[in-house]
Amino acid sequence: MAEYLPLFMFLLVCVVLLAGYPVAFSLGGTALLFAFAGNISGHFDDAFLQALPNRLFGIMSNATLIAVPLFVFMGVMLERSKVADKLLDTMALLFGSLRGGLGISVMIVGMLLAASTGIVGATVVTMGLLSLPIMLRRGYDPALACGAICASGTLGQIIPPSIILILLGDVLASAFQQAQLDMGIFSPESISVGDLFTGALIPGLLLVGLYILYLGGAALLRPDSSPAIPAEERAQESAGLGLRILKVLIPPLLLIFVVLGSIIAGAATPTEAASVGAAGAMLLAAFQKQFNLTILKEVMRSTTDVTSMVFMILIGASLFSLVFRGFGGDELVQELLTDLPGGVIGAMFIVMLLMFLLGFILDFIEITFVVVPIVGPVLLSMGLDPVWLGIMIAINLQTSFLTPPFGFALFYLRGVAPASIRTTDIYRGVLPFILIQLFMLGLLAYWPGIATWLPTVLYK
Repeated sequence: MAEYLPLFMFLLVCVVLLAGYPVAFSLGGTALLFAFAGNISGHFDDAFLQALPNRLFGIMSNATLIAVPLFVFMGVMLERSKVADKLLDTMALLFGSLRGGLGISVMIVGMLLAASTGIVGATVVTMGLLSLPIMLRRGYDPALACGAICASGTLGQIIPPSIILILLGDVLASAFQQAQLDMGIFSPESISVGDLFTGALIPGLLLVGLYILYLGGAALLRPDSSPAIPAEERAQESAGLGLRILKVLIPPLLLIFVVLGSIIAGAATPTEAASVGAAGAMLLAAFQKQFNLTILKEVMRSTTDVTSMVFMILIGASLFSLVFRGFGGDELVQELLTDLPGGVIGAMFIVMLLMFLLGFILDFIEITFVVVPIVGPVLLSMGLDPVWLGIMIAINLQTSFLTPPFGFALFYLRGVAPASIRTTDIYRGVLPFILIQLFMLGLLAYWPGIATWLPTVLYK
């Protein structure tokens, strides 16, 4: 029974989280409780806890993680400076002559917001408040409108640059080195956040393309579900559309291109690129006449809140990981996964299923800090490509956040949707997008080169 204590520890964390306790304290508190009980019973050596100061110092001195508050600042500044509002209005006019044009506009703006924030809740809430009333007023089917907004909001998992991919890239880099050391390779290779950004680029854009293809197909097969904006209304509002596109659409696109391009090209580290993005977001807000001391204070407060949450979870996860390993959890996980039928395919399927289910109760950040360090070295030691594994995890969790009845994106939209929107409308609306994501997962599993080809070409 003692050898299964790590699994009981993991189950207790899930129970405590379901009870509503904060994630960081749930992880740390459960770890300390099991460490104390294990020390008394003789099943745990408290010397493992002596490694905690070194772990915390490693977090504090990790240059890559400095990019997190900078990217959060960039995203919140773009959100608070009303860039998203103007983007949506402009894109709606640009595609307004098409049936489904407003839905396509929502998807493109959601993609741009995802690239700038990477936070599911922020994107879903922003798009829900901005676009859902407009889509309903234009006569869009409520289910289709809700599905498009939820799907666009989860793009922050896979569209670079985002804080999610930064955190996942940092954790996978450590797991990849650990896997190589376990295999007796004492000069291990490494991967960078830039590798993961590059690997996510084609799958992310392909996913957006499939979403837009579905919206176009729905408009073609069911014209009443997504009508075009009336011609007379477009004529009234489209005066000077070219200049409006230059002022509203080009600057944020240029900012994202500079930030992402500098990382992929190797001209800047993620931290350096994030600092450029933060400064660029302030300039963009000033250009839009939406920058003042009040907005700056709000953005800084929101950035501090999100950053504190991320790093508190990271500290709690570090403590949990130490105690988990102290009970022999890493050996237990390796034994369980390697003994599964089907070898690496069976192990990968079980891990993906576990993460999908955990996505109902844990956010991406918790899963990245808690689950990936446990299962990552085992899977990577089986010969899986770390970039491919990272993209599979991101899309898998993106699907989990969309899936009824517990998907996070559904709860976020339900919180800001008008009372006329039924919960069943939201559930019906996301189902086609879930199928698209499952298709994308299957395509990526069958053809890993979708994720690995571009990093191989760029970085040899």
